[in-house]
Amino acid sequence: MNSSKLTSLKQDQNNLGDGYLRFQLNRHTFATLSMRHTQEAVVVPVETITSMPNMPACILGLMNWRSRIVWAINLPRMFNLEYLDNRLRSYNVIIIRVDSVLLGLVVQEIQGTTKFMPDDIRSPVGQVASSLIPYLRGCVIQQKEILLVLDAQAIVQSSILRSD
Repeated sequence: MNSSKLTSLKQDQNNLGDGYLRFQLNRHTFATLSMRHTQEAVVVPVETITSMPNMPACILGLMNWRSRIVWAINLPRMFNLEYLDNRLRSYNVIIIRVDSVLLGLVVQEIQGTTKFMPDDIRSPVGQVASSLIPYLRGCVIQQKEILLVLDAQAIVQSSILRSD
């Protein structure tokens, strides 16, 4: 393959849309997060998260990620959705970074990456529970399912996670 065909192929791939990490919040809810804010997706044993007293129910505790201490958040519980089984042996954690803030978002299952165009994102009003709307950039309808497009900045800045 010559370099002009390779350059053209790369440009075509770039035009396919923005990259997102796709995951399941719980059995019924699928969501995505922009790859721009996603640092890593990891599976950690339950015992590696140290619970902290007097924290909101959605905060599982603290975990060590690459020699940094990160809060682990039960994302379905934060959103008042059916949340994760307490009998799990490991957690699927998405490490996100917004500016200098790192958070570990615990979800049911990480499914890989997907791409879609910014204009594919629709208003979530009328599509999802109103309690989710502050945490969404919108939603995308793909193959008869609704994918929530989460707003990492809104999650990090949530009043639920603040003690002040």
